[in-house]
Amino acid sequence: MSQIVYLNGKFLPIEQAFIPVLDRGFIFGDGVYEVIPVYSRHPFRLAEHLKRLQGSLNSIRLDNPYSNAEWTKLIRELVTRNESEDQSIYMHITRGVAPRDHAFPKNTPPTVFMMSNPLVTSTQAQCEAGIKAISAADNRWDRCDIKAIALLPNVLMRQLAIDAGAVETVMFRDGILTEGAASNIFAVERGCILAPPKDNHLLPGITYDLIVELAEAHDITVEIGSFTETRIRAADELWLTSSTKEIMPIIELDGKMVGNGKSGPIFRIMYTLYQDYKQRVMRQAQS
Repeated sequence: MSQIVYLNGKFLPIEQAFIPVLDRGFIFGDGVYEVIPVYSRHPFRLAEHLKRLQGSLNSIRLDNPYSNAEWTKLIRELVTRNESEDQSIYMHITRGVAPRDHAFPKNTPPTVFMMSNPLVTSTQAQCEAGIKAISAADNRWDRCDIKAIALLPNVLMRQLAIDAGAVETVMFRDGILTEGAASNIFAVERGCILAPPKDNHLLPGITYDLIVELAEAHDITVEIGSFTETRIRAADELWLTSSTKEIMPIIELDGKMVGNGKSGPIFRIMYTLYQDYKQRVMRQAQS
């Protein structure tokens, strides 16, 4: 079966999907996106993802082209039209096609694109093994809370990690932890989970929220605040989280072991809680 995508009101094979060169997403990066994991054909925390999408659209002053009910119907239809039981839905909304001018065009319909790719998550063994990361100064703009399609700074940060033989770049702004190039970052200190606040310097992760909820529901202390680079480097555990990577321990940062260089006890508890949530809430959910 060909990969089926959605573009401006039509479901069609990806090979037949084209966007004009004057689309403002192509010219200016003027748009927002969202990524929704799908387990057993059930979208993960769909209401929360649609709420975040609305927040991004509001921030760039772009009207939402669909209601939540319409988005839900379109997303479920896209999932049905593609083969994998587990999928990753990518949603992309731009300010549409107009002559090149920085000012917002008037009466221009937005471009709406969605695609589905198979969602392949890490095995438990891979999670236990952990990953290597590097660090860098966070030199991005001041509105990282907007899930904007203009991701060049994140692309460059992620490539720094790849060039160094690592998986992710952990960023610090003025010596304070923000996030990863494509993930949220958590640390553990003496059994307490440390998380940066969801302010304008990091993307408000849906998985971030679930980690905090699960921890608090199981009496694991979570401290949300501004954490210095020195404190993060001395942490017992370090993780990254994202919709597609779920939760993954960082066992090495800038060539130095994090903790004892292995996945830690709090990570293993949270990994189990996360997988249990998937099984109870997602795998057994009724469409």
